[in-house]
Order: sequence, then structure tokens, then C-alpha cells
Amino acid sequence: MTTDMTTDTPTDERPAVRNRSPFFMVALTLLAAFLLFLAVPSIGTAVRAARADGVAGTFTGQRLDCVQHPGHESCVWTGEFATGDGTVQRTGIEMYGSDRYTHRAGQPAPAVDIGHRSRVYGPGGSNEWVFTAVLILAAVAILVAAYGRPLRRALRRGAPAVR
Repeated sequence: MTTDMTTDTPTDERPAVRNRSPFFMVALTLLAAFLLFLAVPSIGTAVRAARADGVAGTFTGQRLDCVQHPGHESCVWTGEFATGDGTVQRTGIEMYGSDRYTHRAGQPAPAVDIGHRSRVYGPGGSNEWVFTAVLILAAVAILVAAYGRPLRRALRRGAPAVR
């Protein structure tokens, strides 16, 4: 056995694993649960939006709403959506991913209604799924950080992982 000269502790011994406080574990668990609460209900919508999986039609922009942020501008077109056969017509619908230069008032553009209550999407889909995936991955990472070590230890010993 060797000794570390700076701390006078044997170097072949593992440092003691600190137990996290119960309050900290509850806080981590609640944070992960909240992230899952935000992400899980929108998985279906995010997948449909990414694939542009819905009813094809046209979006006709009527109003452009813009908000100025420091360093950039965020705009969205609001208008009407109609299916190709005219059976579905929705008003007050936003076109996801639109900005000041993507549409002109009164001119129709191809769009897909995926069933979202207030917006339609372009035929190329959207990248909304990325945010949903990040939320889910963050929740899983928090849970692994909080409970991974006790679970691994318990599985190695064959004992239940109760703390």
C-alpha cells in the first residue's frame, strides 16, 4: 500500500461516496418529472410536424405580426388554411416557421394541417422535434445522475436499490 504525500491517505482506497441530501434528490426528481411533463404530451405532434404528416392544403397569409427583440426580429403570419378539396377551412391559423419574407398577404402557399389547434406547417415539416427530444434527454440525464450510481451498486450486489 502506498501513501499520497499531500494528504497522508492510502492511494489504493476509494474515496468515500457522498450521499446526496434527500431534499436534493427530491428536487432533481421533480425537475426531471417537470421536463417529462412538458415533453411527453407533445411527442406525437412533434413527430407529425417533423414528417409533415397531415392533411395537405393551402395557407393564405392575411396578417403579419412581428416582435422586436434585442438584435433580431421574430415574425409570424396568421391567416386561413383550406384543404385542397375545400372540405376543411380554418381561420386565425399561424404558419409555423414563417417570417417577414416567406409570404405575401393574400397569396396562397402550400401547407399541411397536422391537427395542431392553432398552426399549420410547410410541406417540408419542422424541427420542433429537436426541442422535445432535448427536454426528454435532459430529464433522463438528470434521473441517471440522481439514481444511476445507487442502481448500479444494487445490481452488482443483487440487492434492492432502496435509499
